[in-house]
Amino acid sequence: MRDYPSFPAFSQASSPESWHGTTILMVKKGGRTVIGGDGQVTLGQTIVKGNARKVRRLSKGDVIGGFAGATADAFTLFERLEAKLEQYPGQLMRACVELAKDWRTDRYLRRLEAMMLVADKQAGLVLTGTGDVLEPEMTEQGSVMGIGSGGNYALAAGRALLATEFDAETITRKSLEIAADICVYTNRNLIIESIDA
Repeated sequence: MRDYPSFPAFSQASSPESWHGTTILMVKKGGRTVIGGDGQVTLGQTIVKGNARKVRRLSKGDVIGGFAGATADAFTLFERLEAKLEQYPGQLMRACVELAKDWRTDRYLRRLEAMMLVADKQAGLVLTGTGDVLEPEMTEQGSVMGIGSGGNYALAAGRALLATEFDAETITRKSLEIAADICVYTNRNLIIESIDA
């Protein structure tokens, strides 16, 4: 398998207008990977729902994922990723690369407006509709990645908190709460899932 390069944390696509409505954050620290997200769904300037579940377990609980963007599009991508994980069991990177190829080349999938953060025991990745499969930049303390309209706020908070004694789950929770204080498209109704290395 090819060695894919690491990229800096990535938090939004070329058109920020497409990604309003959520904040998803992934933190890797101390042998644990945590993905958390808020529950707010907006339609224009209106809050439609406050307790949506944008973070979930995949592949019989071995993979966790979170999405930002259009909900129906994200569920379609989760289903496609599940199928790839069945095809390539225990190979998250390969499954994501194959999904990214399909996402970029398939006429139907190309129209989907969503981004995903996914992780298993070994890898944490962000997937985009432009064919990107990106790994977070690792430091001595760990790594952080954020997507969605509040992704940059949570990312900044997460990077600052990595140097503290807080564990990955606490960093994720505190970072999302900071994002909720800043981003009008993010609330404090958090869903957090974790996986140990």
